[in-house]
Parts: sequence; structure tokens; C-alpha cells
Amino acid sequence: MEKHLHPSVEQFKKFVKKHPKIIQDVREGKKTWKQFYEDWYLFGEEDEIWNDYREEQEKQAIDSHSFINKILSTLKKMDPNEMQKHIAAVQEAISAIQSVIGQLQGMKQSSAVPPEHHPFSFRKD
Repeated sequence: MEKHLHPSVEQFKKFVKKHPKIIQDVREGKKTWKQFYEDWYLFGEEDEIWNDYREEQEKQAIDSHSFINKILSTLKKMDPNEMQKHIAAVQEAISAIQSVIGQLQGMKQSSAVPPEHHPFSFRKD
């Protein structure tokens, strides 16, 4: 006969599978399963108390999510007209740099190719 566990216990088991460091702590005697279950039940899966147990990839995903949120909040605070002015100024600067580079390359090419001199000069009569 199969035992059917309470749905919250099933969810906790899935949570523990995602955070294998919890198993290590129980085996080392740092905390009991009951303590972990109570913390999970009271605080939820996303609480900061689980940061020590998260995998590095999960931490990076959370960090990148907060980074994206910071960027979006910064973009919301920006004035579109002011941004347009800055973009236009940057475009002008890039155009000026490109023209200087083009002039320097033109000078380099003209000085790099010496005119061809023939050792014997033949002329038509």
C-alpha cells in the first residue's frame, strides 16, 4: 500500500531536492528536518534564509533578475528628450572620429604607395 503524503510535504521534498546542501546540514546535525520544514513553511522558498543553500546558478539567476530590475527602474526615471540629446551628441562624436580615421587612412595609403618610376624612359616620336 502506498502512503500518500500531505501536499505541503511533497512540495518540501521537491524544495530539498533543489537545495541539496540542506541534506548535508541534517546529516551533519546542524539542524533537524523538522526545523527546516518549519522554516520552509513559515518563510517560504524565496526567503533570504535559504541563500546559503542555493546553488550558484540559482544565485546568479536571482542576481541577474535584480540587475535587470535596477536597469528598468533607471530607464523609467530617464527623460526621453534628454536621452535623445545625449544620443545625438554621441552620434556626432562618432562621426567626427570616423572622418578623422578616414583622413588618416587616406594619407597613409597615398604615402604608402610610391609613384612607379621606370628605369628607362621611352617616348614616342
